[in-house]
Amino acid sequence: MANSARARADILLAATRLKEKPVLNEEDEKQRASAEKVARLKALRLAKEAADKKAAAGKEKPVRLPQAHRGRT
Repeated sequence: MANSARARADILLAATRLKEKPVLNEEDEKQRASAEKVARLKALRLAKEAADKKAAAGKEKPVRLPQAHRGRT
C-alpha cells in the first residue's frame, strides 16, 4: 500500500516538474531579454556621452580676462 502511494506521488512529482519547466524557461527568457535591453541602452548612453564629450571638446570658449583687466575702448 505504501508502495502504490509512493508510486503515485512520484508520478505526480514528475508531472509537476514537467509543467514547471516551461514556466522556468519563460522566466529565464524574460530575464535574458531584460538584461539584453539594459545592456543595449547602456551602450547607447555611453556612446552618446562620448559623442557629447567630443563635441564639447571642439567647442571650447577662448579664455577671457576678467572685465577689470580688459583694455578700455
